[in-house]
Amino acid sequence: MNSSHNQNNAPINTALGEDGLSDQPWWVEQWMELINSYRFKKRLERAWTYAREGKVISIRFEGRRVHARVQGTDLDPYKVKLWLDVLNDEDWSYVLEALTQKARWSAQLLSGVMPSDIERAFAASGKRLFPFKLQEVRSECSCPDKANPCKHISAIYFLMGERFSEDPFVLFQLRGRSRAALLADLADQRLKALANFSNEKNSDKEYETNNQYLPDIPHPAVLEPGLWWSYSSSLSADLVVITPAMEGDTGLDVAGDLPFAQDPKFPEARNLFLSHLSSQGKVLAEQAMIQAMASGG
Repeated sequence: MNSSHNQNNAPINTALGEDGLSDQPWWVEQWMELINSYRFKKRLERAWTYAREGKVISIRFEGRRVHARVQGTDLDPYKVKLWLDVLNDEDWSYVLEALTQKARWSAQLLSGVMPSDIERAFAASGKRLFPFKLQEVRSECSCPDKANPCKHISAIYFLMGERFSEDPFVLFQLRGRSRAALLADLADQRLKALANFSNEKNSDKEYETNNQYLPDIPHPAVLEPGLWWSYSSSLSADLVVITPAMEGDTGLDVAGDLPFAQDPKFPEARNLFLSHLSSQGKVLAEQAMIQAMASGG
């Protein structure tokens, strides 16, 4: 995607007011916060004046870079370039997979809205969409000022916020994916996801067809509560101390209400299991105590 503002030499028309970019989407506000973190406030004030008074002659978004011309004190405008570090193909594969998993993200982007939690999609790649700090925005200016960003570069920062408001896909473009490429990749990812889902559903149906002869039965412990007490490994006698239980103080009493899942096919399974478990517990407790006393354990 190649997008531009005013390719001729006339000053570009901006929506900048005296107090800044008001009533802007959240992603524009985040970009402006990045600019306002710059510690040389006087330079920012002059840059704001440049942007507001039409000193920025042109801005072109070409591929992964922003090219601009700013009229300074010299007769010829200064040339400004800005760019961000791009994500490689592997990074973008993680981002696209995350975007595909949330249909809301794709729907919002297609409607021109930047999802408020879009950074979660980029976190899958370990990268970010928005620069975390101003130093992550690369820039060059042909003016003699050694400081970076100079007032000409800073003026472009301000006007880039306006461009992001018009088209949030510009941010993706600066990270290495144009609007057309991103939407095409998302479409491919969705087709792959749908194909995988269809294959899984067909596999489930095939499994159900091949296993129709298997009856629905509850867990074995429901019908044989003695399995609850089964333990095949041996314990050291030093780790076991057996004492008679207090009246009514059984393992079930101590455990309280057990969180059994309700089985709609066997509505009485829970009560049946607890009843058998309680009686089985009492019998085994008596046998254990007799055996322990007989062995001197």
